[in-house]
Amino acid sequence: MVDLLAPVSMGLSRTPLVRLEALSPPGVDIFAKLEWVLPTGSIKDRIAVAMLEKARLEGLLSPETRLLEPSSGNTGIALARLAMMWNIPFTVVMAEGASQERVEILKTFGTEIVYSPGDEGSNGAVRVAGEMAASGDYLMLNQYENLANVEAHYRGTGREIVEDLDHVDAFVAGLGTGGTLMGAGTAIRESFPQAQVVAAEPPMGELITGLRSIDAGYIPPIFDPDRIDRRILVRLAPTIEHTRTLLSVEGLFAGPSCGAALAVALRIAREMRSGTIVTIFPDAGWKYLSTGIYTGSIQEAVKGATNQILW
Repeated sequence: MVDLLAPVSMGLSRTPLVRLEALSPPGVDIFAKLEWVLPTGSIKDRIAVAMLEKARLEGLLSPETRLLEPSSGNTGIALARLAMMWNIPFTVVMAEGASQERVEILKTFGTEIVYSPGDEGSNGAVRVAGEMAASGDYLMLNQYENLANVEAHYRGTGREIVEDLDHVDAFVAGLGTGGTLMGAGTAIRESFPQAQVVAAEPPMGELITGLRSIDAGYIPPIFDPDRIDRRILVRLAPTIEHTRTLLSVEGLFAGPSCGAALAVALRIAREMRSGTIVTIFPDAGWKYLSTGIYTGSIQEAVKGATNQILW
């Protein structure tokens, strides 16, 4: 068990930035940052460590602490690992219908799961967790409001990209909490002021794992729409199609939000004669096998995925 007063490092390492050799069009380089090499297989390990370290420095952690977090899965899993190591009771609020893999992983780490209404998506999880936190019985780190989320991507994700590349013309990331766009986008712009920061976003009513539509009524407090250049909508069918393309063409077994990011990156690439695009691939496909998005026809995959809550 880890000392609650000790600084948090918890196995984070630099993640690889790879050129998509087969998918980059002539004159344009598309690079993807593979975040699934982190301890629990997703980009959310970065913010879990940052939020807990912030809580530790602020004196909010004690043997009596009970952690609570609304999550579509990855942040919950990342926090669950740390909570298990520190022997801190942890409850995650997830929308009903989450993939069975994510549920089983959380249970493996000893996490209590509270389900929010599936038809409310991630907004419902935020609402239910907020009501639970209001009792005063929990410490909710709240990835949607916690500035450590942005800071983790500014000092980590963004700085790593800047150190690896000589030039960036566009940065594409999925719109979830907004932490990656705000943090990494700021770091990239500081070194490459001409770079566009572009959000890949589902239209309202389309459910793509880890992503959200800001038109659905909830804008995370850490996200400032004025700090991005473009919001490009991507629907579930092309998301699944591009996720499969990553596997068949580049050999990358990616999660659905990676397919959404790729679809937007390729759209940006088609507008350019030359340049460099960087995108984020938040997680691999292992947590989504039960959703059926990797097999059968695209139409069947869309129908099956629509019946599950992928947020």
